[in-house]
Amino acid sequence: MTTVKGRFAPSPSGRMHLGNLFSALLAWLSVRSAGGRLVLRVEDLDPIRCQPAYAWQLMEDLEWLGLDWDEGGETASFWQSNRGNLYAAAFEQLREQGLVYPCFCTRIQRLNEAPHVHEVSPACPCAGLTGEEVARRSALRTPSWRVRVPLETLSFTDGLQGPYRQDLARECGDFPIRRSDGAWAYQLAVVVDDAAMGVTQVVRGRDLLSSTPRQLWLYRALGLTAPEFYHVPLLLAPDGRRLAKRDADLDMGALRRRFSPEELLGLLAQMAGQQDSAAPVTAARLAETFDWSKVPREDITVGASLLRS
Repeated sequence: MTTVKGRFAPSPSGRMHLGNLFSALLAWLSVRSAGGRLVLRVEDLDPIRCQPAYAWQLMEDLEWLGLDWDEGGETASFWQSNRGNLYAAAFEQLREQGLVYPCFCTRIQRLNEAPHVHEVSPACPCAGLTGEEVARRSALRTPSWRVRVPLETLSFTDGLQGPYRQDLARECGDFPIRRSDGAWAYQLAVVVDDAAMGVTQVVRGRDLLSSTPRQLWLYRALGLTAPEFYHVPLLLAPDGRRLAKRDADLDMGALRRRFSPEELLGLLAQMAGQQDSAAPVTAARLAETFDWSKVPREDITVGASLLRS
């Protein structure tokens, strides 16, 4: 029987908030309840937004909650900023197959290519440039790089959300795998890393559900084995907006001043359907009775009383 291997892969761009914690707890519980192993990977691809101090802080916050890991963490080889050689090798593999092309569109033309935004670019004008046009434009500006997606509808079954399908060409389009500044894109890095680290199960927020088909396509193009996916609900403020680091909503600094680890885990366990109440509990105790069938599929609104300062 194959050992379950999961991962928690935060981006150190700020202090973790309650929503990050919710995903981290479910990833941890899923692995520990199955007697598996957990990887803590630091996704610091963006050299401007990501800071090592945030990475050290999130590790300390996870330890405070009792959420341990078996691989990664402080180990430098599990930080994406140190794994560029692997992404470059995957890029060359795609290029040899004729699946990548340079893109000279501006940021405004590309819309928002942040990893947690569903970037849609079904008709990139750079896809049909001749070699002469590429050379001329390259002399004026450094291109980013995109992959050519096929005319194909890709389907998979999510462990929590159920069947999902996406027309790659119409709903996704040719997506970026390397920025013009040389930074590797999330879609490529996450596929390369999960495969290299032997990850068999990915638990993450359902805001990334729509990016999964393109990642599955990359797994196939690179000859890699894809993991199982579980996309968990997001935590929302009473006004319907998603909790985010930039809003400093319920970050770990504030939460640790208000709650003990057991109290905070009790609140999260109730939201995750693992307890009828928010009674204080340890992570180890929750792992003994964890049940995916009790986890809600829809996003969860956090009570106004929890949002008080």
